[in-house]
Amino acid sequence: MEDNSKLIGESLYRFQSAINESGITLEEYISNNYTNKWLSNNLYNSMAIRTTFVNAMNQFLVNEGLFNLEKVMMSVITDPLAHDIEHTPSISYKGSTYVTTHSMIYSKFMSCSNRKIKGVFVDSPNIRLEIESPVNEQRGKYLADFSQMDIELNRNSGVDLDTYYSKPDQVLDLLNADMTKAKDFFEKMIVFACEEINKKNKDNLKELGVVIEVPKAPFPSFTKDEGVKKYGPKGHEEKLGEQTKSQFFWITGLMRENYDLVYPYLKADGSKPDLSNSRSANIFNYDILAKSIDAKTGKHSVAREILSGAIREWLYEPIVERIIDNKVLPVRPIIKNGNIENLDELGGYGPFLKFVSMKDAEDKSIFPDTMGGGIGIERSLYTLLRGEKIEKIDDVTFFGKNPDSHPLYLF
Repeated sequence: MEDNSKLIGESLYRFQSAINESGITLEEYISNNYTNKWLSNNLYNSMAIRTTFVNAMNQFLVNEGLFNLEKVMMSVITDPLAHDIEHTPSISYKGSTYVTTHSMIYSKFMSCSNRKIKGVFVDSPNIRLEIESPVNEQRGKYLADFSQMDIELNRNSGVDLDTYYSKPDQVLDLLNADMTKAKDFFEKMIVFACEEINKKNKDNLKELGVVIEVPKAPFPSFTKDEGVKKYGPKGHEEKLGEQTKSQFFWITGLMRENYDLVYPYLKADGSKPDLSNSRSANIFNYDILAKSIDAKTGKHSVAREILSGAIREWLYEPIVERIIDNKVLPVRPIIKNGNIENLDELGGYGPFLKFVSMKDAEDKSIFPDTMGGGIGIERSLYTLLRGEKIEKIDDVTFFGKNPDSHPLYLF
């Protein structure tokens, strides 16, 4: 502890020396980057809206019968993520090494094992050491330390591996029906939250100069394939946002994380499709994108993603193959007599994959089939409130650790 304290103190001293050379005192730096924001009406109004937003989602999820899950901030396993990050921080405790939470995705899956549970939710912690902008620009969406409303719902489809292989039309019908259910669920949550904000935060919205509309369900929905075909691979999300008048809309079928369902992924003969040729119709995930609306002009800002989710891979065999193919692990687990013989080669995934492989007394999989999503709290606030008063994601946080804004985080 003393060594850490000394290292922190030395780092802060070097930082103070560096800003002094540029003509800024530590007091001026604290005032410019923290105190002025903490005392501002912009943050006051943003926090008032945040409180309503988070409470409304909690209320909706409780009313829907979901259970509140405890936060998991360290584990042997965390979300590998499809995008680049600097590294995953680790913590030594009681002779073992744990990693900090990128997201609670695996915790959510396992907590739905009891099929009587309709679903779970948690305002989860996330530590992602995002790489700063290579061109030194404000990207407006990344924080190294942020919170996310994580939600997972039990599907209870009962589709086993034999059905997965032999009845693709039946499985596709079930999956498409579940996609509709998932989108309907999240739309209702967004509508309820927007209604609450408009009831309780009219003055706050007015001071920030923005409007939050209560959207009509179903939201406009586009597949990634149609967006790319019409506008190209880069910038199609923004272009799709420009063509819809709705403040909220969906994009579905994005090739992304290893746990987002691609069906069919495995065939009975062990062969797999070429993922580079996969179509949106076979990728069962979804994003909600949103825009801010200027109160004076009615002009919409550029659309940004605020929620991402999916129907999840749920069978052991495709789960393992997706993890391997996404290069999360170099080898498949070798399971014999209740143990994993190559546990040392699987990082933190060994216990998780052992659980996924387990069967009940009737030889049915214990691992649940679920669908869910996560909505970034700070990202949503920035997306909906940005305008003349809110210029970057730091503006809606007390302690926003934006890699594009701060060389050192003081608080």
